[in-house]
Amino acid sequence: MSLLAIGLSYRTAPVAILERAAIGADDLPKALLELSECEHVNEALVLSTCNRIEAYVDVEKFHGGVFEVSSVLARHAGMDVADFGDYLYVHYEQAACHHLFRVTAGLDSMVAGEAQILGQVRSAYALAVEQQTVGRALHELVQRALSAGKRVHAETTIDRAGASVVGQAVELAVASVGPLSGRSALIIGAGSMGALCGATLARAGALPAVVANRTAENGARLAESLGARAVGLDRLGAEVAAADVVFTSTGSTTVVLGAEVVADAMTDRPDRPLVIIDLALPRDVDPAVADLPGVTYLDLETVRDATPGADSDAVAAAERMLSVDVDDYLAAQRAVAVAPTVAALRARAADVVDAELLRMDSKLPGLDPKVRAELARTVRRTVSTLLHGPTVRVKQLASSPGGSIYADALRTLFELGPQAVDALSSAPVTEDDAGVCVFPEQRRSGDEEAR
Repeated sequence: MSLLAIGLSYRTAPVAILERAAIGADDLPKALLELSECEHVNEALVLSTCNRIEAYVDVEKFHGGVFEVSSVLARHAGMDVADFGDYLYVHYEQAACHHLFRVTAGLDSMVAGEAQILGQVRSAYALAVEQQTVGRALHELVQRALSAGKRVHAETTIDRAGASVVGQAVELAVASVGPLSGRSALIIGAGSMGALCGATLARAGALPAVVANRTAENGARLAESLGARAVGLDRLGAEVAAADVVFTSTGSTTVVLGAEVVADAMTDRPDRPLVIIDLALPRDVDPAVADLPGVTYLDLETVRDATPGADSDAVAAAERMLSVDVDDYLAAQRAVAVAPTVAALRARAADVVDAELLRMDSKLPGLDPKVRAELARTVRRTVSTLLHGPTVRVKQLASSPGGSIYADALRTLFELGPQAVDALSSAPVTEDDAGVCVFPEQRRSGDEEAR
């Protein structure tokens, strides 16, 4: 595996650049296709959230992969790759694995420990499977990262500090206008962020929210789950005028709530403040609303600047846990990497045995079939016994750092060509009827067992 993680986040780029780089839900399949068509890219997954845009790819060559992936991300941002590169970070192999584990556990989030990222990583992976851009390398990596992330939240106290970005934004709203108990709220957007906001506002005591969404069916579904009312985006003016808090996070690439709409809504309520929380990327709200009297505008940058540090003890415990998980995963991957070489060696030995048995048949054509069968079993058993110890040991040695040299030695000593090994290691991911990812050799094994 040659894993690359390339991207930018709130740590490396201002909101204005994150807005340009953001890849909306409608454009994600196109981005995955572009990455999969790159010369040096074997597998690809894209994670695009309000805080980060990252590509995780399995590549043939490091430098070629970095340039190709950076170019795709730059094109989606509408920027020159040289300028865009100023905001990018690149992690390779072990560092890339560790980065994904930290991201999935919420340790790289704006609010350390937030759990929403688990679902976002899972969704990014599901889309990549649907688009057939992931194979064995990314499948196993993401599954282990998700498992580690869930374990961190279950076995440490990181969740106590791990309020979501939404929770932090609501706290800022309370600081601005006072307790939200009994206040009216408007949620624009019916995605996962909208659902999280509705639940957070309800815990803060706000009245059942109004949900405004472009797609009526999705808006109605979220409204029903919140005990709220659903409206179309054509009702924004009236609903903003009636709200104390407006939360917005849609997948739109253009402004959803303009300054003129908000200004008109405020004319009938000059003494009643309004808080607008815009966590969309790109932004849903015209930033000019911040200049309107009585309006408090909170965007991602505002939330980021006001976010406190997490509990250092909880973070340290989570980091230690992840380090162990990453080391275990990498050791397992090193052991797995030698398996195709071992299989190729056993296949070579089987071919030699078959050739010798055929030669014996030509020299002893009248040999009794029972004797021939016993000789064949004896030869095969002898070869298997001779190979057992070395192949078991090479798998053990391969799990240690630098263990790939043992697989290299096997390939050299027994003249195992790359074609023989590659034929046993390439395995695209698909899903069975239960939605479980399977590989070709798993399907073959199942067929053989059925027979």
